Amino acid sequence: MKTRMIPPILMLSAGAICSIVMFLKQYELKQLLIVLLAVLVVFYIAGLGIKAIMESFRQANEARVAEEGEVIEKEAGEAEEPAEEGTAEDEAGQAEKE
Repeated sequence: MKTRMIPPILMLSAGAICSIVMFLKQYELKQLLIVLLAVLVVFYIAGLGIKAIMESFRQANEARVAEEGEVIEKEAGEAEEPAEEGTAEDEAGQAEKE
């Protein structure tokens, strides 16, 4: 999952909502711009935090999947070796019976 766009989308969404609400409440332009700047900065930082958390979950998940893949491959390799030996013994046993 691509997380690069999370901070800008969160920041712009919060800014749009803030601008609309403040416009409807008839704030003065100077006050509106100061509050809007603060909202944009705060929500951009919040977006960076959310992005970092999602990236850490993704990395942990990839590491777990890679580890499970190695275990499965190792178990499959171990399972094949005894099966090959058993197959040779079974063939020898069948040859003696015939």
